[in-house]
Amino acid sequence: MTTETITAAASGTWTLGDMTVNRIGFGAMRVPQDGPALQAGSLSSDRARAIAVLRRAVELGVNHIDTAAFYFSPLRSANELIRSALGGPYPDDLVIATKVGPHRAPSGEWSEHARTPRELRGQVEENLRQLGRDHLDLVNLRVNGTDSVSDRFGALAELREAGLIRHLGVSNVTPEQLAEARAVAPVVCVQNMYGIGVRPEQDRFVRFCGEQGIAFVPFFSIAASGAEGGAGSAESEQLLAVARAHGASTAQVRLAWTLHRGPHMLAIPGTGNPAHLEANVAAGALRLTEEDLARLDTLHHTGS
Repeated sequence: MTTETITAAASGTWTLGDMTVNRIGFGAMRVPQDGPALQAGSLSSDRARAIAVLRRAVELGVNHIDTAAFYFSPLRSANELIRSALGGPYPDDLVIATKVGPHRAPSGEWSEHARTPRELRGQVEENLRQLGRDHLDLVNLRVNGTDSVSDRFGALAELREAGLIRHLGVSNVTPEQLAEARAVAPVVCVQNMYGIGVRPEQDRFVRFCGEQGIAFVPFFSIAASGAEGGAGSAESEQLLAVARAHGASTAQVRLAWTLHRGPHMLAIPGTGNPAHLEANVAAGALRLTEEDLARLDTLHHTGS
C-alpha cells in the first residue's frame, strides 16, 4: 500500500475522557536509543533524527503520544526529546500519556516499583518537569503482578483532584485490577500487551473494555513476542499472504488487525525510523476483508 499523504486521521478517532485522538498514535519508548529498548547500556539515538521523527509524527496527524520518565538511554530521555521537539508550545490537540510505577536508576537498572503516595507523586512531578507541563493529560498506573491497586490508584486520583492529572488509566492489569481501579476513580484506558498471536486470552477483556467505553491500548502489537527487542524476521505464511494481497508490510497488517478489533482500540507503534513512522501511520488506512480477518484470527489463536 502507498504511504503518500496518508495521515493518522485515516485510522478514525476515539475520545479519551474529553480528549479526541486519532486511533494511530506514537509510542516514544524507542526514540531515546538505538537497538533494544529499556536496557542498561543501550546506545543513545541520534538526537536530531529523534526530534525529526517526533515532529514528523505530529505533521502526519498523530495527536496521541505515549511516553514515560523511565524511557531513557545514557544520553537521551524520551520526555526531554518530546519537549524539545514539540513543546514550544505544544499543539493544542496533542495528548501526551505517560506511565508511573516502574523506576530505573540513572544507570538504567530497574528497581522496585513506586508504591507509596509520596513515591507516585514524585514520579508524576518528574514527568511534569521533564515535559515542561503544569498538568499531565493522561497517567497510566503500570502494575507489576496481581497485587491490589486500590491504594496506588487512589494516590493518583488525589493528584487528579488536585489538577496535576487530567485523566487516569491502568497498564499491564487483569480485569479484577481494572474493577478495583474503577471503584476508586474513572478509568479512560487499559494499556496491555496484545496483538496477533499475543495473549489471545485477552480477547474477552478487549471486548469488555469496548462495552464499557474504555480505550484498549495494546503495546508490542508489532513486535509481538520480540517485545522490547523489536519484531523478529520470521513471519507466518498466513500473515505474509494477507500482506501481499494488500501490498502492505506484515507490520502494517498487524497494526490494522489491532484496529479492527474494535473502535476503542488505539495503536501506539513506536520507532526511531522516519520511513517506519510513515508506514505505521499509513496502516490506519488499511481495510482488511472478512476473509483476511478470519485468516488472521485463526493465526491469533494458534500462534504468532
